[in-house]
Amino acid sequence: MAKKKKETVKTSNIVASGKRKTSIAKAFITSGNGKIFINRKNINTFNYFEKLRIKEVIDLAEQINKEILKNIDIKVIVYGGGKTSRLEAVRLAIAKALVDYSKDKALRDNFIRYDRSLLVADTRRKEQRKPNDSKARAKRQKSYR
Repeated sequence: MAKKKKETVKTSNIVASGKRKTSIAKAFITSGNGKIFINRKNINTFNYFEKLRIKEVIDLAEQINKEILKNIDIKVIVYGGGKTSRLEAVRLAIAKALVDYSKDKALRDNFIRYDRSLLVADTRRKEQRKPNDSKARAKRQKSYR
């Protein structure tokens, strides 16, 4: 009995992550036919404005390279934070993944020229609370009576 060798098909898997406030998104690019899923939901199930914010990254990429999305699928897992910060984290992860996949300097330059936050994460975080105060900048109230 001769053992059969399993044939493995090599696919280019690209993983990129994006952060915004407390939201973290991980984008996976695999070979496919141009579908985009966020937390296992198709992008077409999102409301119009959320879809528009995510699609602007893809539209910018298609301006440079028309064939970039025809043979890949994008799957994004996002958790933590609120609605808007999740959306920003998804945009950042998808843009980074597309730049890594295409290895195209023109695409990277186009993203940075359009909106720098597509490739560079916003590092602002909540300010730490100070001792004996209720919030980061709030001071104790004084009572004179």
